[in-house]
Amino acid sequence: MNRRFLLQTLGAASGSMLVGKGLESCTAEKTSISPRQTSPVTPEPEWFMPDEAAPHACTWMAFGPSAKIWGRKYVSDTQDDLARIAKAIAPYEPVKMLVRPADYETAQAKCGADVELIVCPIDDLWMRDMGPVFVVNEDDQKAAIDFNFNGWGEKQEHARDAEVAQFVAQQTQSLLVNTHLVFEGGGIEVDGHGTAIITESCILNDNRNPGLSKADCEAELKALLGLKKIIWLPGIAGYDITDGHTDFYARFIRPGVVVAGFDPDPASFDHEVTTRHLEILRTATDADGQPLEVVVIEGPSRIRPGYASNEFAAGYINFYGVNGAVIAPEFGDDIADRRAKETLAQLFPNREIVQINIDNIAAGGGGIHCTTQQEPLV
Repeated sequence: MNRRFLLQTLGAASGSMLVGKGLESCTAEKTSISPRQTSPVTPEPEWFMPDEAAPHACTWMAFGPSAKIWGRKYVSDTQDDLARIAKAIAPYEPVKMLVRPADYETAQAKCGADVELIVCPIDDLWMRDMGPVFVVNEDDQKAAIDFNFNGWGEKQEHARDAEVAQFVAQQTQSLLVNTHLVFEGGGIEVDGHGTAIITESCILNDNRNPGLSKADCEAELKALLGLKKIIWLPGIAGYDITDGHTDFYARFIRPGVVVAGFDPDPASFDHEVTTRHLEILRTATDADGQPLEVVVIEGPSRIRPGYASNEFAAGYINFYGVNGAVIAPEFGDDIADRRAKETLAQLFPNREIVQINIDNIAAGGGGIHCTTQQEPLV
């Protein structure tokens, strides 16, 4: 059973039902910082979002699967996957894990001493989407954008998760940036030099930004992220809870080089859309007018027994780059797993490729990248 599909039955009111019922708030756990840092600001043009390959100060995660969302029998195994990801990252950079008070001892036992636990009420584990998107400037300042997480279009309870971006901004003593856009970090892929890849199916969806045109969204994103050009992919809405996040389709390795997913199965809903994405990427240019080099990684042809379903997120594109390494999934398909690792090793010759089992998170419709959010080093 897949929580990303199951929870669509909760309806649009699921998130708002939690408001005003005395829930714990991350506000109660916030650290005290100066008024200048808590005042909303609009980034000037010199602010930009660094590439994920740029040095990190740390990685943020959330020890967040709950019985209400995931089902009681899946919580422990999903926690194990989160701990496995955190432990894989920890040798390369610090890991800061948000955790509910009730789960603190469990997180401590599973994650170990190398993972810093920070108490904060949360609904779920998808830090890439509920956490802030960090931008920096040439003066070594750091800002955190709150993209107004709304549970991927009110598909899931999110009252606590909607406060996480502001909480992390205060924990990192970053300037807080407000925007009228509703979006998620998983929908944003940048090269750090003015080019972004974004799927239309997410940000142009009426469940996030009704009434806003592509031009409206593009203007705001360019101002927020320091972009000069956006390469728009169509994506596909309605087949998963995210409505087709970019980080499952195309990722920048470095400026001018993109790795893209392709589904070769003509019967799959993703076959046509990934074919179209490759056509767009292979004819696109970046902000400097240079054509893109596009490298394709196909998904596995099989996965481990007990996990097979149409909702299982079996792509290799949802890897996560850390300082000196790339944390990537493996799915039990020896040939496909090896090919993916070899391709990533060629693309990242100076980084170690660490493959880990994330079957329970993948069964929940996500991947390693979805569970993490990098804080850039300034």
